[in-house]
Amino acid sequence: MGILHDLLKDIPIPKMAKVNVHFDDTCIENVPIALTEKLQQDHIRSLIRPGMEIAIAVGSRGLDRLVEIVATTVAFLKEQGATPFIVPSMGSHGGATAEGQRAVLAHLGVTEQTVGCEIRSSMDVVQLGKLPNGLPVYIDRFAANADGIVVINRVKPHTAFRGPVESGLMKMLSIGLGKQKGAEACHQLGFKYMAGNVPAMAKMIMEKKPVLFGVATIENAFDKVAVVEVLTPNEIIEREPELQKKAKQLLPRLFFDQIDVLVIDQIGKNISGDGMDPNITGRYPTPYAHGGPDVNKMVVLDLTPETEGNANGVGTADFTTKRLVDKMDLEVTYANGLTSTVVAPTKIATTLPNDRMAIQAAIKTCNILDFTKVKLVRIQNTLKISEIEVSEALIPYVKSHPNMEVVAGPYEWMFDENGQLF
Repeated sequence: MGILHDLLKDIPIPKMAKVNVHFDDTCIENVPIALTEKLQQDHIRSLIRPGMEIAIAVGSRGLDRLVEIVATTVAFLKEQGATPFIVPSMGSHGGATAEGQRAVLAHLGVTEQTVGCEIRSSMDVVQLGKLPNGLPVYIDRFAANADGIVVINRVKPHTAFRGPVESGLMKMLSIGLGKQKGAEACHQLGFKYMAGNVPAMAKMIMEKKPVLFGVATIENAFDKVAVVEVLTPNEIIEREPELQKKAKQLLPRLFFDQIDVLVIDQIGKNISGDGMDPNITGRYPTPYAHGGPDVNKMVVLDLTPETEGNANGVGTADFTTKRLVDKMDLEVTYANGLTSTVVAPTKIATTLPNDRMAIQAAIKTCNILDFTKVKLVRIQNTLKISEIEVSEALIPYVKSHPNMEVVAGPYEWMFDENGQLF
């Protein structure tokens, strides 16, 4: 069986308990009505003049109720006598081609038929200027020539840097609307300076081009819209940091300060741009972000079908399986790192033949004296943490925590004859 089998065969795997985790599930039941109320404010309506051609920036991330939000915004602009059109605003996503970005929008449900206006997709950009540090600032050519610009995005914590402004309207302006050239420019100096470069680029765009307003959402722990705001450029600058703080308060999390071993069944680009959300795992692709539990060893077992071989994030883990590695599309995965300039997540973690051995390897190396007392947490993926599993050593802590309850177990793990989990 080999040396790996000999090293791991006696490492005990703990019994597990099923745990329900409770988060604030407050959400907006009728998003179009709530958004319409915000759009109908006098100071927003006064920005629109009949006959204006207005570019609406719509990005690639899976926002809750995205089609309804876009369609409601389109309908509002038409009611004011404007002619709105969609500009795909997703940096280099969709293969950095006009057709690819249109296809990404269609995959998200945003088509000319579903939202009621034309989509103008191109990778052509206009350079508006340079930041004091020399970085060029770009904007989509269609948006640059429009009479007005509207941006739509969710405000949420970024996975690779920290600052008053992270993912949200300013990032949509600076990176999304900047297309491939803008994304490349913003990433050029690395995530160490992203907290300054994102708002600086966005402010230049708002100063030089007619950005009318932004539609911002915040989602709860179950990825449902909890807050919707419509903000003018000055309000974007003033209020996006407040929205960022609110988004962090609503973020789901694992209620453990320290975990010996974290097992994640699946990672993928449909789960997070990093395969798994570092805000949940506490493992970040750069040293410029922080938060989450202190995880000694992390195991990822498989890829989602939707990620189509992109295993970005596997390098953030300590151990993985041959099954996952066999599904990797190396070209797509490495391209992810080359675009972001962050290549550690695209490395291949220590690879074991099956699930059992990968988990045993993590337990063996998690730096505890008594392996039977390992504090182990298992999750399906970082989008689904309202139901988790914990090892016996964590049950007393779970029972004392107001946000968690044990609902089943303890029970043994179920492996097939090949060492794969059922």
